[in-house]
Amino acid sequence: MKDLVSILDGNTFLVSDRTGDIEPSYDFPTGLFSFDTRFLSKWMLTMNGQRLHALSVDDNESYRTRFFLAPGEPTHYLDAKASVIRNRAIVGSFEEELTVLNHAGEEVEFTVRIEMAADFADLFEIKNARQKVGRTTVSMTDSELRLTYRREAFHRETVISSSTPATVDPAGMTFQIRVPRNSEWTTTLHVSTIVYGARGEDIRATLPYGGSRSADAIRAEQQELIDRAPKLGCDCEPLAGAYRRSLNDLAALRYESIALGVRLLAAGLPWFMTLFGRDSIITSLQVLPFLPELIPPTIVMLAGLQGHRVDDFRDEEPGKILHELRYGETAGFEEQPHSPYYGSADSTPLFIILLDEYERWTGDVQLIKRLEPHVRAALEWMDTYGDLLGTGYLCYQTRNPETGLGNQCWKDSWDSISYADGRIPGFPRATCELQGYAYDAKIRAARLARTFWGDPAYADRLEREAASLKQRFNHDFWIADREYYALALDADGRKVDALSSNIGHLLWSGIVDESRAGKVVGHLLGPRLFSGWGVRTLAEDQSRYNPIGYHVGTVWPFDNSIIAWGLWRYGFRDEAGQICDAMLAASRYFQGRLPEAFAGYARDLTDYPVEYPTACSPQAWSTGTPLLLLRVMLGLEPQGEHLIIDPAVPPGMGRIELLDIPGRWGRVDALGRSRDPDEPLGG
Repeated sequence: MKDLVSILDGNTFLVSDRTGDIEPSYDFPTGLFSFDTRFLSKWMLTMNGQRLHALSVDDNESYRTRFFLAPGEPTHYLDAKASVIRNRAIVGSFEEELTVLNHAGEEVEFTVRIEMAADFADLFEIKNARQKVGRTTVSMTDSELRLTYRREAFHRETVISSSTPATVDPAGMTFQIRVPRNSEWTTTLHVSTIVYGARGEDIRATLPYGGSRSADAIRAEQQELIDRAPKLGCDCEPLAGAYRRSLNDLAALRYESIALGVRLLAAGLPWFMTLFGRDSIITSLQVLPFLPELIPPTIVMLAGLQGHRVDDFRDEEPGKILHELRYGETAGFEEQPHSPYYGSADSTPLFIILLDEYERWTGDVQLIKRLEPHVRAALEWMDTYGDLLGTGYLCYQTRNPETGLGNQCWKDSWDSISYADGRIPGFPRATCELQGYAYDAKIRAARLARTFWGDPAYADRLEREAASLKQRFNHDFWIADREYYALALDADGRKVDALSSNIGHLLWSGIVDESRAGKVVGHLLGPRLFSGWGVRTLAEDQSRYNPIGYHVGTVWPFDNSIIAWGLWRYGFRDEAGQICDAMLAASRYFQGRLPEAFAGYARDLTDYPVEYPTACSPQAWSTGTPLLLLRVMLGLEPQGEHLIIDPAVPPGMGRIELLDIPGRWGRVDALGRSRDPDEPLGG
C-alpha cells in the first residue's frame, strides 16, 4: 500500500493512488467504501484530456488529504502553466474541493473532466474477483449524478453533486472553464453514500455520527480522545513519534455499530474496517492502560453477539465469541457467513482474559456481574464444542468446508500451520497458543467467580482444570530433543514440530513451566526467529519459511508486543527490552505507524525493515503495539487498588515519563530511565 493514499472517518474510507485517482480494480480495494460496499470504483481527473501527476501529497490528517498536481509528464513540470489542488475529506460523506490555478500571463480555457462510476462491489467480491448479481441504474440532472444498485431488498446509492455548473453524463462530469491570468477556479464535489434499511430509511442517518460533519467537528472529537490519554515525555524520538501516531490512528479507526450505535475499534484498513473478535480483543488489551473507556463497547458487543445455537454455515456454537461481523451484500444474501461469522477458536478464551484484565484496571464490578452468564457460557464452550477430540485441548475444524476458514487461530492463512519439513497436518488442529489462552482464561475466570460471583466451588474447579491443563500441556507439547514447544498437535496427537513465534504467546499466558522458560526465550531471541527487527512468525530454517510469506516468516508488530509482555511476565526484562527496542527502531522507517506486518529479512541484510506489499495500515493491533511496549518498559501492573510501576527501560532509550495513567487508583505517573543513556537506539 506504499503508493496508495487513504482517508477515513467512522464507517467510511477512501483509498486512491497518489494523484487522488481511483481506477476500476478487482485486484486491490481502491475506491470509496462504507459498510463493506464500494460506492465509488472510478474517480479519475483529467485536464484537457491529460492525466495529472503528483507534485506533493499532504496526508497528515486521517480524514483529509491534499494532492498538489500538474498536467503532463513529470519531466514537463517546469513548463507547466497550470496546476491543480485536490482537497478532500471524509466528513460523514465524501467531499472534494477541486481548484485549478492558471499560472500563465493570459486567460486560459480548460476542459476539466472527472470520470465517475460505482460498481457497489462487496469487499469479498473484490477479494475473490466475483461479479455483481444485482442491477445498477444511472440517473442525471443538471447538477447531480445518481447511481443506484438494487438486488431484491438490498439497496445502495451513490449521489454526486457539484457546487458549480457541469455537463453531467452517465460516466461523469465535465467542466468547461475559463480562468483569468494568475487566477484560480474552484468547485466542490459532494458524494453521498446511502445505505438503505429494511424500511427504506438511510441507516447512516440514524447513527449518532452517521450524517455529514464538519472537519472541525471531526478534529475536535479526535483531539478530545487524544487529550484523555496519558501524556508521554521521553528522550527517544521513535517512541514519541510512534505514541503520537498510535493515538491519532486509534481515534481514526473507531467506527459505528449499526446494532448498538456505539463506537467500536475497527481491525484495520482497507480489508478489516469492522469488528473482529480476536483483533478487537487484543487491541483492547493493548489500549486498556491508556484509554480504558474505549473497551466496554467492544466487550458488550461481543457478549451480545455470543453464539447461541449450532449453525454449520457460520461456524456458530453456543457460547462461542464471534470472529468477524460484516454488513455487505454477500453476508446479507448468505454467500459469505459473516453476519456474524464465528470461525476462530481463540476469541472465546481471549474474551474472558480481556474482561478480567478490564476489571483489574478499572474496578468496574457491575460489568463483571452483568456478563457472568456470558463468561460461564464461554467456559462451557471451551470444555465442549472447543474440545473436538475430547483430549482436553482446544482445537478447531470448520463446520463449513465451502466458505469457512480452515485455520481458526490468529495465523489463519492456509499454510501457516505446518510440520518443520513443510507438511500440512490434517484437522482438527490444536495449536499451542490456544492452550495457553485456555489456561489463562480459567485462572482469570476463577478469580471472577471467587471475588464477584460468590461461587468458590466453581473457582476451585476452574483452578484444578487449569493446573491439569498446564501439566498435560508441558508433557504433550514439549519437544525434548529440540527444547521448544510444538506449534500444534495434529488429529492423532502427534507434535506439529515447526518452530514459530507462537511459543512467545505461551509465556504471556503463563502456561510455560518455569524450568523451560529460559529455553523458550533462547529460541525467541535466537537468530532463527529473531530478525533484528523483531521475532519472525516462522523460524528461517523451517521448510515453509518465506520472509515475505504472510504467516510463514514475516514480522508482525502485534505478535512481538504479546511476546514482549510474556518475556516481562517471566522476568526476562532485558530480552523484552530487545523486542521493544527493535520495534521502535523499525517504526522510524514507517513514519511511526507500524504496519500489519513487514518482511522477515535479517537486519544486517537489509539495514531497514522491508514492507510487506499488501499490509493493512493503519491496523488496530499494530497501532496498539507501541502502547503495550510502553506498558512493558515501565513495568505497569494493576494490583488491587494500586498500580505497580517497575521500569526496565532498554539501554540508550533514556528517560520515559508517562503522566496521568488512568485506573481504579485515579491517575498516577510513571517514570523510568535506561541504565546507559549514551548508547544509541537500536544498538
